[in-house]
Amino acid sequence: MYLLYLDESGHEHDPNTDFFVLAGFAIFERQTHWLESNITPIAARFNQQDPADIEFHGSPMYGAKESWSGIAPTERVQALVDVLSLLQNHQLQLRVFASVIEKSTMPANQILERSFEAVAHQFDQYLADMWTRKKDAQRGLVVCDKASYEQKLQALSSLFKHKGHNLGRLRNFAEVPLFLDSKASRLIQMADLIAYWIFRYYQSKDDRGFKLIEPYILRRQQARVGLVTSVTQQTEDALAAIQPHKYPFPDPTPCRTPHGNEEG
Repeated sequence: MYLLYLDESGHEHDPNTDFFVLAGFAIFERQTHWLESNITPIAARFNQQDPADIEFHGSPMYGAKESWSGIAPTERVQALVDVLSLLQNHQLQLRVFASVIEKSTMPANQILERSFEAVAHQFDQYLADMWTRKKDAQRGLVVCDKASYEQKLQALSSLFKHKGHNLGRLRNFAEVPLFLDSKASRLIQMADLIAYWIFRYYQSKDDRGFKLIEPYILRRQQARVGLVTSVTQQTEDALAAIQPHKYPFPDPTPCRTPHGNEEG
């Protein structure tokens, strides 16, 4: 089974932001332990006695709020880079999925449904492709932060599975989405960072985090299909004109991985 960890950034009804992002990554179920065991030591830099007290959460990390208050910008940035750089592990083959909607392009009451439809469809196709290419029958499960739109997403998942959606019908989902407390799930926290830095790319034209994420967005026959967008031409032009940031991100911290890729 593959798990798709998802989180959102922005809000469809927030007048202070222009975009809504639903994003995260897919991972094989037996590899979750390895990924978590490599995120926790990054948290331990900031609280060795209780690493679980440190939550990787995009907006507080960027703004030095909550448990990140008082931590130097260089240390916060390095932690962010080190977490996102775990996407690079070739054996894990993590794949990023995201929907980005510029809120001016559709009514607010359609944004969440269209976002989940886009991400769920591409994840379902990803699972179907495994059977087509390798005869590897896999099912999928979406895992979200419990603070997200729990009832709405569960209803949408059931609807898309049994009656279909604009792009077809979900055929490879094992169950409706599961909701967890992000404080207890390092992988939900990683999904939060992915969603936040995709959001910053579109909202603030800050491409530093997006550069770490973009190579791992799902591709099919060389086409980047894992990122589905509904944005204006003005936004496309602004993204094409982004200049190098005054404060570029550092390289990831070199480290040895003490655990194998599978739990056991």
